Amino acid sequence: MNSKLYPHTLTGTSGHKQGKSKKVKVNPPKIKRAVVLLSGGLDSAATLFYAKSKGFKTYSLTFDYGQRHKKEINLAAKLARRAASHWQLVAIELPWKGSSLLDKKLKLPENRKIGAGIPSTYVPGRNIIFLSFAASYAESIKADAIFIGANIIDYSGYPDCREDFLKSIQQSINKGTKRGVENKKVRIYAPLLKKNKKQIVQLAKRLNVPLELTWSCYKGAKKPCGVCDSCKLRKQGFDEAKVIDPIL
Repeated sequence: MNSKLYPHTLTGTSGHKQGKSKKVKVNPPKIKRAVVLLSGGLDSAATLFYAKSKGFKTYSLTFDYGQRHKKEINLAAKLARRAASHWQLVAIELPWKGSSLLDKKLKLPENRKIGAGIPSTYVPGRNIIFLSFAASYAESIKADAIFIGANIIDYSGYPDCREDFLKSIQQSINKGTKRGVENKKVRIYAPLLKKNKKQIVQLAKRLNVPLELTWSCYKGAKKPCGVCDSCKLRKQGFDEAKVIDPIL
């Protein structure tokens, strides 16, 4: 901590005898820390910059879990650098796959009616896994918060993005961590939960998120496919916000 900015002691004049001084203890302001789940997508990027705007020192956590769109990992690193955030990459393996995002033998859904059931791109238990890692990381660095870019308005219908799921994970963290039982709880924040894609794009613009460094397409090719759920939702958001998507 910079002692010029946050001195632990200040020397001032005593009210009793001129020329004598006493030390007055001044507690430095507490720096709020937050772990941010950063995939490299639009929602997680907006969430990172939102956490920064609220005064948190951010620790971005990205996962290489065998996803097709590994392109997002490199972009996550660039986003963290742009936000002056610590960045941590964790590689995990899900050998059972169970998702078209992980198993290249399965075809990704194209031009699907969004909201018609849970698509094959759902990765079993993904946010349970990610939030468990985030809770461990947060407790280790004494962070006060975990930020996740979950959304239940314009989304594919994944059950681990819903509010009741996040509340249940919060209860598990409260009861299953040392900080939780000592009443120094790590709180989960989902600031985009009830925003539509238009509102998310508008928020990202206000926060000066470098949108050219975000990636949404599940295929992870050089250019977005335009037909997967994620591409369609992204296009909807930019179109409704009347903002040009810089990656197109």
